[in-house]
Amino acid sequence: MLLYLLLAITLTNVNGQIDPAHCRYPLGMEDGRIKNDDITASSQWYETTGPQYARLNHEEGDGAWCPAGQLQPSDVQYLQLDLRQLIFLTVVATQGRYAHNSGNEFARKYRLEYSRDGHRWISWRNRFGSEILMANINTYDSVVRDLHPPIITRFLRLIPVTDAVHTVCMRVELFGCAWQDGLTAYSSPEGQTMMAPGYPITPLNDSTYDGVLERRKLSAGLGQLTDGVIGQDDFVQRRQDRLWPGYDYVGWRNNSLGPGYVEMEFQFDSQRNFTSMKVHSNNMFSRGVKIFASVSCVFKLHLISEWEAEPVEFHTVLDDRNPSARYVTVPLKHRSATALRCRFYFADTWMMFSEISFQSATNVLPTQRPPVLTPPSYELNSKVPKTTQKTEDQTTAKPSKTGSPEEGSTSILIGCLVTIILLLVVIIFLILWCQYACKVLEKAPRRILEEKVTVRLSSSSDTIILQTPPVPPRVSLDPPYERIFLLDPQYQDPAALRNKLPELSRSAEASGCSGGYAEPDVTLCTPHQCFQSSVPHYAETDIISLQGVTGSNMYAVPALTVDSLTRKDISVAEFPRERLLFREKLGEGQFGEVHLCEAEGLAEFLGEGAPLPEQDGRPVLVAVKQLRADATSNARNDFLKEIKIMSRLNNPNIIQLLCVCVSSDPLCMVTEYMENGDLNMFLSQREIESTLTHANNIPSVSIADMLHMSVQISSGMKYLASLNFVHRDLATRNCLLDRHLTIKISDFGMSRNLYSSDYYRIQGRAVLPIRWMAWESILLGKFTTASDVWAFGVTLWEIFTLCKEQPYSLLSDEQVIENTGEFFRNQGRQIFLSAPPLCPSSLFELMMRCWSRDIADRPTFHRLYQALRTFAPHS
Repeated sequence: MLLYLLLAITLTNVNGQIDPAHCRYPLGMEDGRIKNDDITASSQWYETTGPQYARLNHEEGDGAWCPAGQLQPSDVQYLQLDLRQLIFLTVVATQGRYAHNSGNEFARKYRLEYSRDGHRWISWRNRFGSEILMANINTYDSVVRDLHPPIITRFLRLIPVTDAVHTVCMRVELFGCAWQDGLTAYSSPEGQTMMAPGYPITPLNDSTYDGVLERRKLSAGLGQLTDGVIGQDDFVQRRQDRLWPGYDYVGWRNNSLGPGYVEMEFQFDSQRNFTSMKVHSNNMFSRGVKIFASVSCVFKLHLISEWEAEPVEFHTVLDDRNPSARYVTVPLKHRSATALRCRFYFADTWMMFSEISFQSATNVLPTQRPPVLTPPSYELNSKVPKTTQKTEDQTTAKPSKTGSPEEGSTSILIGCLVTIILLLVVIIFLILWCQYACKVLEKAPRRILEEKVTVRLSSSSDTIILQTPPVPPRVSLDPPYERIFLLDPQYQDPAALRNKLPELSRSAEASGCSGGYAEPDVTLCTPHQCFQSSVPHYAETDIISLQGVTGSNMYAVPALTVDSLTRKDISVAEFPRERLLFREKLGEGQFGEVHLCEAEGLAEFLGEGAPLPEQDGRPVLVAVKQLRADATSNARNDFLKEIKIMSRLNNPNIIQLLCVCVSSDPLCMVTEYMENGDLNMFLSQREIESTLTHANNIPSVSIADMLHMSVQISSGMKYLASLNFVHRDLATRNCLLDRHLTIKISDFGMSRNLYSSDYYRIQGRAVLPIRWMAWESILLGKFTTASDVWAFGVTLWEIFTLCKEQPYSLLSDEQVIENTGEFFRNQGRQIFLSAPPLCPSSLFELMMRCWSRDIADRPTFHRLYQALRTFAPHS
């Protein structure tokens, strides 16, 4: 008992860095410190298999927690634990239902979700991007799994995973220690990739960050800077656990951030008195990396208050002799705050951190007591002292037989308070119901071009053109445009859609092709011959629309073409998978992932004529699409179809399939990857070429370069259109480029978290790049070569704005969808993107033609290619 008391005292005084190797205390499922009320579940089979029986090595009830019914592969059932405070969770142990040798149920695999606030739930992934943890192979053995990375959380869900229909039961125990640091989130610029001659490519991104990545800024999460793993002195050395060089560091390049510093914000669970901040920083000065020159921190006492004006500043002593990484301790002078904002100033080209921790004490009021994580087998004395019991007995008086005026007034006051509370509950219910009706059911008619909105959008600083000619009086009598959402069943039925939009029905009946909404036969209609009226069309018949299993877009292809392609055997060479060296995860989807890899000996493997960039002794970079082990049989078939389709594409401006790894699982396809990354990131980090950029060595791009890029994209799309392929997700994020500014059109932008804000999720069922989509694609789900032309116009707009802002940045996603209705009505109220300042007027006219309401008025890719070549004659 004395040992447990000493351990409890030690744990409650822990501040700063946590060592995951020693933070392995049982948290209380087995010994009962986690109470039954804190263990819940999505369902239970019987009362005797409820969540309270999910304790490791216990046989109460029927021996374990079992969700209701047999578990299907698509089911999501969970056991949820409330740990009552933030925990640094490092280990999970599981068992099946033994029940004194009568049980026969266990979970073979499971995954984890966690939450620090009980509202935002995050899926745990290991350092290679997998969500699955292998569990039990029998009902009695306990299987212990270390979590890499560990989790900082209060709430945890264990979700059993099955490949077939099974009955599953679980018993669990968790291991970790209290997260005394109190840090709940940090925000910072996204880490960057170091590409130095003579050294391996070194991604310095925060790959385990569990918050939000938007516009190259991380926010509202925790990641590698709080995982307890210290970076090595030589960051390019490969760790023994096969992680890529630089994995333990998050790094930034000086000239890419502008102001010369990295600004980070730290939020805490409560108001704290800060003693110091410890920053583990790399100092390999021979490679342009040094600890920060100075840091300036400002404080916020409360989350709703303003930042205090007086900063705490600290200047480091720079070291050009010892290249060892080290902790830099920054005194914070006992300032009290719930949030800090610190600016770390560069001392050299690069700045790299692996851990940041804080030494602080919680500001506790006299009537409060901070939570304490008690060690195993240590129970706090729950008996009430005698003095307390006596006081409570003395304050308990017998009720009087006759009422008094004081009692009457008290009853009236209580009645009034109860009435007020009930009224507030009714008001809150009505507010929530209205929000639900308006935002979830999406039934309320709205217009975005009201008077106030029109004034705001038509200001000179906006990048939107308003065309609002006077509307005839009779138009004002028409019902307002009603939003159309693809999930609404009445809009998935063409007849119901015609009833909602009678103008669309009338124009369809007047069209020259087969009636209604049937796709025309490809033998009868070319992409710009069918539906010569204003009605949208599909250029291809019986479209097979495969979203790549990795989450990438994958082309929509005519069924006839798919049949002819997939009947053929895969003719792509099998590459030895052990030669693929993992470098960075680019993105993921439901059943697959996209990785950036080095391919050892790929040039020799493919032989002469291989579509590989000049290497200059550097490793070959490739993108590897990999099917997950838990993928369904349908996903597996789609993956093989995607390989066959990709193997037939051969154009200098289309990403080419190089080789495959399909002789064993996991299935992989290896495609080209360009060393300059995607066009969106490339352009957003540059300015227009000028004498100023040359004089100050600022990365820049010329008008001629942008025209050359545009010609190449139109050339690649012209090739896809000639095959009747529809890309569906053309944008700068899906265009890769090499050091010579050669463009290759790819298709995995949708799978990348970096561009998640570019996609609109429809109630969890689909993600759509609505800001690049033609109106008929959004309203009717029709994707054609002509809708690709629309997206090409938006891509041109991105190029000539240097990707500095998102298309329609002043409109919400819902307003973008509503604007498509104005394109359909064609009453002059539709909103267009405005001409970029760098764009020639004749080129902007070409963009506007791409956004023509009538499909017949949009140019073909062949005409776009010819027109753009006149702007860039050397392309």
